[in-house]
Amino acid sequence: MTFSATQWPSPAKLNLFLYVNGRRDDGYHELQTLFQFVDHGDTLTITPNQTGKITLAPAIDGVPLESNLIYKAAIALQEKAQSTLGADIHLDKRLPMGGGLGGGSSNAATALVALNHLWDTQLSEDELAEIGVKLGADVPVFVRGKAAFAEGVGEIFQAAEPEEKYYLVVKPPVDVSTVSIFTHPKLTRNTPKRDLSTLLSQNYENDCEKIVTELHPEVDKALSWLLEYAPSRLTGTGACVFAEFQTREDAVTVFNKLPDWLEGFVAKGINRSPLLIALQRS
Repeated sequence: MTFSATQWPSPAKLNLFLYVNGRRDDGYHELQTLFQFVDHGDTLTITPNQTGKITLAPAIDGVPLESNLIYKAAIALQEKAQSTLGADIHLDKRLPMGGGLGGGSSNAATALVALNHLWDTQLSEDELAEIGVKLGADVPVFVRGKAAFAEGVGEIFQAAEPEEKYYLVVKPPVDVSTVSIFTHPKLTRNTPKRDLSTLLSQNYENDCEKIVTELHPEVDKALSWLLEYAPSRLTGTGACVFAEFQTREDAVTVFNKLPDWLEGFVAKGINRSPLLIALQRS
């Protein structure tokens, strides 16, 4: 049997808002956050094989194969489904690493969803999400492929339909440690819980933004620059920040003024993941 290569999208996500409601005894935080996908991301080219081996190219500096979430996802699916098939996977990386855009989680989800289809292992969406959550808290969002409101420690999901705006997403030249933000003594941890309809009707904010901009002047500088043009805020714990626009033209106009020290892209917010659309087409 011969297998052909197929391409699968691995989109970025934005946290349109992020509120920290409290810290639990186990150290994890209670959150309320709104995930939306954007039509920009990485691409996985996957060719199934009959050897049972998983190969991944190109190698990422400082990330051993066994630690790569794509590899871990493929192995976990093999074991769960008891599949004897393998795959040769090539990652076209467009998303900045460590930016708060969910790139690694999205890569893992794309591997799970695509290989489940290509290997014909027939696991349900719930079963794939169950594998995914062991790889990372955000992986199930990408597996399910629908914009979502998340609560608890990020494991309780509710479908959501936020407005699909255009975004200019920028990455300052700095990496932010999520652990350092969530362990910071000055992090806001007492934002009252509110229902989704209330949250959607109010201005969106991110409780991590104050600490991140204090610790990382580059993020503060990037955010200040964006705020001259449009409502802007941090996504996740950063380092990426984004500005929102009603039209692509407006976003591109500001993108064309981007200072040399920033990298970025323009994308449309979408409530259905391109991965879901690719799966339905195939």
